[in-house]
Amino acid sequence: MRHLLKPLRHHCSRLRWAHHRAQKAAASPSPPPRLPRPPPKPESITFHDHSWEDPYSWMSKLNDKVAMRHLDMYMEQEEKYTEATMSGTDRLQSKLQSEMASRFASDLSTPPLRWGPWLYYRRVEEGKQFPVLCRRLASLNDEFISHKSPSAGFDFTSGKRIEQKLLDYNQEAQRFGGYAYEELSEVSPDHRFIAYTMYDKESDFFKLSVRNLNSGALCSKPQADRVSNLAWAKDGQALLYVVTDQNKRPCRIYCSMIGSTDDDFLILEETDENVYVNIRHTKDFRFVTVNTFSTASSKVFLIYAADPSSGVNLVWECEGKSHGILEHHQGYLYLFTDAAKEGQSVDYHYLLRSHLDSSSSPRTWESVFTDDPDWVVEDLDFSHTHLVVTLREGRNFRLCSVTLPLPAGKGPVHLKELHPQFLPLPKYVSQISPGPNYDYHSSKMRFTISSPVMPDAVVDYDLSNGEWNIVQQQNILHERTRILYGTASSASIIEETLNSKTSNPSNEVNSDDDQLWNGLSEFYACEQYNVASYDGVLLPLTVVYSRKNKKEDQSPGLLHVHGTYGELLDKRWRSELKSLLDRGWIIAYADVRGGGGGGKKWHHDGRRTKKINSIKDYISCANFLVDKEIVHENKLAGWGYSAGGLVVASAINQSPHLFKAAILKVPFLDPTNTLLYPILPLTAADYEEFGYPGDIADFHAIRDYSPYDNIQKDVLYPAVLVSSSFNTRFGVWEAAKWVAQVRELTIYDQKRPILLNLTTDIVEENRYLQCKESAMESAFLIKVMES
Repeated sequence: MRHLLKPLRHHCSRLRWAHHRAQKAAASPSPPPRLPRPPPKPESITFHDHSWEDPYSWMSKLNDKVAMRHLDMYMEQEEKYTEATMSGTDRLQSKLQSEMASRFASDLSTPPLRWGPWLYYRRVEEGKQFPVLCRRLASLNDEFISHKSPSAGFDFTSGKRIEQKLLDYNQEAQRFGGYAYEELSEVSPDHRFIAYTMYDKESDFFKLSVRNLNSGALCSKPQADRVSNLAWAKDGQALLYVVTDQNKRPCRIYCSMIGSTDDDFLILEETDENVYVNIRHTKDFRFVTVNTFSTASSKVFLIYAADPSSGVNLVWECEGKSHGILEHHQGYLYLFTDAAKEGQSVDYHYLLRSHLDSSSSPRTWESVFTDDPDWVVEDLDFSHTHLVVTLREGRNFRLCSVTLPLPAGKGPVHLKELHPQFLPLPKYVSQISPGPNYDYHSSKMRFTISSPVMPDAVVDYDLSNGEWNIVQQQNILHERTRILYGTASSASIIEETLNSKTSNPSNEVNSDDDQLWNGLSEFYACEQYNVASYDGVLLPLTVVYSRKNKKEDQSPGLLHVHGTYGELLDKRWRSELKSLLDRGWIIAYADVRGGGGGGKKWHHDGRRTKKINSIKDYISCANFLVDKEIVHENKLAGWGYSAGGLVVASAINQSPHLFKAAILKVPFLDPTNTLLYPILPLTAADYEEFGYPGDIADFHAIRDYSPYDNIQKDVLYPAVLVSSSFNTRFGVWEAAKWVAQVRELTIYDQKRPILLNLTTDIVEENRYLQCKESAMESAFLIKVMES
């Protein structure tokens, strides 16, 4: 389910509070503290046909008060050691932090999103930490509406400000102990209420609240805990929400009648502990769809939004776990799925259609488009008059629209027969993210276009006439934000280059039109390679560098990877990396198996027993960078976040000589113990990704790729900065165990330090702390490469 106005997350990415550090004494520096050495306390473990010892298992015994006191002491030692090791980079960190801060966008508002008569947006008020959700009527002083300052203006007729403040997250932070992390928010279709979930840190769940948008008051009900999904029904008079069990499995659907004193009633309960439940509303708000899925089967049900108490109706099911999104358009149900066809697994998504009033049992579904391996459908979005299709040609993305309704009774047709209108895109598109697009009857749709050499562009496409507007985008070169000022903008260069551009059938702007997208390719090159992996499979490798500052055959490089859950590798332009690029660094991205962008088979070939492919693919890309002298042979660093940290750490185990340094951010480093004895709840998707320890083949694969269990003895390892947190899916003990084990087993060189950097809470919109963390990482990499 899309989050209302979530683009602020792209604009101000998810950040972390830095751990409070002791102030350094002004006197002469004291000698660095000793290397932290936590006491090993080996514990013998036997599973299947294998026995081993874990010397640091005590770090994960959260209910052992003595062990936790020892862990606290060890964390303090690690903190002091990291500070002492990095103390020589204080000036560099300060300079880097200043550079990164200067590139922040000057605007602190999301571009207004039209829905019905209202324009919704979030903005950050001066001196406040968290944003405010606001709206204004689109009809009032519309000639002055600005994407940069949507709150400007005054209604002289009513004598009131045009802006309405709907939800102040600074006040929400007071309700939740200074913490304001929102997971879901949905405005009702009648624009009278907003339902939203806030993270309760003390209880570790999301709490549901509903607020009256006219009065600003909280509604007395519903107020539920452990809510994972929600959807409005009955034109805003009813709210459906999903509640999780103690293992965070979504399993029960409730309905609450807004304004009623009646208790919320149960619509559906899934008692099978292997089945998960999800809900969403169709774009026209006529139905609420219910998805239930497990490894054994997947089902989609319909609830009539006008009468949510009428029950759930099964409309589609298949064997095995499959993805399926159901939409309704003018009497037809449309299902976008990757389910098997005639018992044969498919490597792509496809679109099915069934008449709403179909009486056949089971319901008959027909394919809408003929299969075309050259045009792979990645995503769809419906409006009342158009269907927008995100396509992939090889590794290149395209965006097109076709007029609705689609022809019926002719069987599958090729998309080309529908005369798609291709929408303009810049070069090197790495991701196309749909906006909320709540206004079903609007001719405009909003997308965020991402590229390694272009700041994210929030674009409104008018599907009725092909015009397009960039409504928000940062201008890195001028260190400010370039913003469009709506229809009444003055005749200026901005208007001439950015406002009301018309699509062209080629879908790509001309090379000399790079300025239309505020692209950076004049200054930063983007090169794409196909790298042969160990088994001959070709891997996409993206390389970005400064045309001016690249050092031939001498450049240091940073190789990013994720390769998990079938998710696209984040190759968006990140302004903090500009500091490395301008110092001659190469930034590279390895699209390995297990990740996204290559279909279902690409994902499956990098999970469970084939997880080793992700690691070997990453090593192949690293070797390519060195062998082709794109990166100096002794100046390559790895970078991985979460499960991507597993790939980097495993690659270091296999080829420690290949890397000089690495950044591991909240990494997954101890899969054997985490999957065998989960301390934090895991989902079926986690086991499908990394393997079921109960399956002996999976178990041996886990043991083979586990970073913690395969550290080489008496070998020199690269310098590694590990950032972890007490509030992460992969506990801080995983990072602490890995750091201790690497220091114990390998040849430890102070010039190649293994550092543990602790962060605490995950929060948003604190750009100062984002800068501080990024500056520390960059300083670490520069320090190691220059040593």
